[in-house]
Amino acid sequence: MSATHKCLPIFTHLLVFHVIQCIDTISTLTSLFSFSLFRKPFDGGKRTMDHGSQQPQTQHMPGPFPGYTGPQGPYPGQHPALLRLDEVQREISTLGPQVCSYSGLQSDREYKRLERELTRLLLEVDKVETEGRPELQQARKCAAGEVEGLLRYLEGNATHPSRLAIEELTQEAQSLLNEGVVGPFRQGQAQDAFEISEELVEAVQDVAMRLAQVKTGGSVPLRKARYKALTRVCAVQEILEGRVRTHTLALPLSDDTHEAVQRINQVMVQVSGARCQEVALLMGLSGRDSCAHLARILTELLVELDALDVSSNAAVRNYRKQVVEEINGLLKHLDLEGEGEDTRRYDLAQNDSIREIEAIRGRVSVLREEVLRHGAAGHGTELQGLLTHLDQVDTGRNPCIREARRRAVLEVQALITFLDLWEALGRRNPGPDEPLPHAAVWRVLASLCDLQAQVLGFDGKRADKSYMVLEELLTKQLLALDAVDPQGDQGTKIARKQAVKHAQNILSYLDMKTDEWEY
Repeated sequence: MSATHKCLPIFTHLLVFHVIQCIDTISTLTSLFSFSLFRKPFDGGKRTMDHGSQQPQTQHMPGPFPGYTGPQGPYPGQHPALLRLDEVQREISTLGPQVCSYSGLQSDREYKRLERELTRLLLEVDKVETEGRPELQQARKCAAGEVEGLLRYLEGNATHPSRLAIEELTQEAQSLLNEGVVGPFRQGQAQDAFEISEELVEAVQDVAMRLAQVKTGGSVPLRKARYKALTRVCAVQEILEGRVRTHTLALPLSDDTHEAVQRINQVMVQVSGARCQEVALLMGLSGRDSCAHLARILTELLVELDALDVSSNAAVRNYRKQVVEEINGLLKHLDLEGEGEDTRRYDLAQNDSIREIEAIRGRVSVLREEVLRHGAAGHGTELQGLLTHLDQVDTGRNPCIREARRRAVLEVQALITFLDLWEALGRRNPGPDEPLPHAAVWRVLASLCDLQAQVLGFDGKRADKSYMVLEELLTKQLLALDAVDPQGDQGTKIARKQAVKHAQNILSYLDMKTDEWEY
């Protein structure tokens, strides 16, 4: 055995002994460094040792601003400036949703309150001392920026042109109803003594139509303002239309008919007064009464009518039923005081009825492409079915959904009339004795058919040159029809009248396609 082999066991023993000593040393060091000078467990360097004084941990306050981590001075925790800014931030988070949902004008009390609160917060932020430190200056700048942003948003929505347009239309409706309904009632004139004209109903309907077409640009406050104004105008419109319909009824009955008739007639007089009061309440023309008070009065009248014994006379029983229906018709509009506060009522992106309408419009779009591309016919049955489907869509008394449904109906009708005219032109086989004016009307109709195809496929804006060209060509066709002399031929008169209406409908449809209306 060589000397090298003899020394190997000894070297191995020495190496093992040395390793054991190293392990003991590491254990000793670990036990030493696992405790600070104050016998606290080692935390991986997260706690700072200050050679004799215990360092308190920083208490982080909830809020958007991080704890102050600058040089230790008289503020060992979060800096007082950040504490104050956190308090301001909590107030901002409270006021923010109120500002973002505010839909009134600058003259409203709620606007002045929100403006006052935001201005106070801005002054509070300005008072925060930053001591020249960049991190505090940045935090104060962020808080001031948020408050200023809310002030701009509040003022921008209250003074937006669409918001002012909504207010102008509301005032127009107020003027119409004050002159035609509320004013005569306050002058002591019973509503039965004057007749609500169809002109008044049509004027209110026109206001509602223009309100529904006010553009909001997706702004929640503007949508809310439009919806609240629309619900009231549409409710008044329905009340007036109901009153016009009752003029055709043989009411009231004579007091001699039955002993209960006298009391029913008295209730009818009260209902007429309540109708005028409700119109005033809905349109903001009454500062004293409330919808809740009027609802209690009408409910009491229902209870009184229900207690009358009219079982022996069918005519009186039917009379009472009609009065009850009138009262119920008024009651259903008296819950509008809180209407419009629910976002789902005016932000209709997720509304089931809107989704249903959009699905129908999607199918109409597919059919329109097929017709324009292939000249296909035979879709009349399906299109009529889509009209029936639209008629069954539940609008939930929501005027915006009503407008969406109306526009979808016009889209279907435009395609139906185009197909009808296209098929009629294909079937046309004029005889040699056809009057020249009648042939002239058919030539205009052929031109209108071509133009209507272009209008159906138009997907531009009013500023586009193609829009102006289409509008000009359609106007020329109207002038051409106006130049046709029927020469006493009744068939030509009827044909020209229908052609004029068709041309006007195409123009209206083109106008609707480009008015950029949104839900």
